Amino acid sequence: MASSFDVNPYSSVPPAAPPALATGAEVAELLRQMVELQREQLQILKASAAAHDTGSRWKAFLARMREDFPEISDSCKGALTALEKAYGALIADLVDHIKQNGPEALDTDFALQEFLDRYGMRLTQLGTILNLVAPLAEASSQGESS
Repeated sequence: MASSFDVNPYSSVPPAAPPALATGAEVAELLRQMVELQREQLQILKASAAAHDTGSRWKAFLARMREDFPEISDSCKGALTALEKAYGALIADLVDHIKQNGPEALDTDFALQEFLDRYGMRLTQLGTILNLVAPLAEASSQGESS
């Protein structure tokens, strides 16, 4: 296996002359451009923050649905306490199960599957419901305080 290398002869290139110092007007113009760019970036960041404000989305949803579902915000506030209590009880039961059966309780595939069948789906579904109801309850309480 042969390989070849191409080697260029060394040639000394004189260093480039240092750039001329900028005048005061040029520096002022560059600073003005930087400030303008920062203003544009600030506007973009504000728009991005507004687009990701989930509280305002839920407030808008409640405002649109006020005619069709007038009691939805109060109902969500009332249901939230019961849902959180049920979620907490399920987590406490899960932790209790692990404590009683020890760290090796989930070592086998059968034990892990039984554990997931017992707690996984219920925790996932209850968590999803909480993630839907909680923002509505929070948005309605923020709307009242504003």
